[in-house]
Amino acid sequence: MAFERITVDPRQMGGVPCIRGLRIPVATVVAMVAEGMSEEEILQAYPDLEAEDIQEALRYAAEAVRERELPLVVTS
Repeated sequence: MAFERITVDPRQMGGVPCIRGLRIPVATVVAMVAEGMSEEEILQAYPDLEAEDIQEALRYAAEAVRERELPLVVTS
């Protein structure tokens, strides 16, 4: 899967995946969605973002989780 809106530059934000070369980490956008913010609220908070950036950030996060196992607590 190709991500055209996600950039990783070791000279910017310590190489953290960001949106389109902006200093807006993918993790920040994903966290805002997880906290229940609407697309409109996110775009108001970060006017440089576009709706497509939010969608691609979510796809990127889903792919990142798919690529590795995360420890989960098993309840009985």
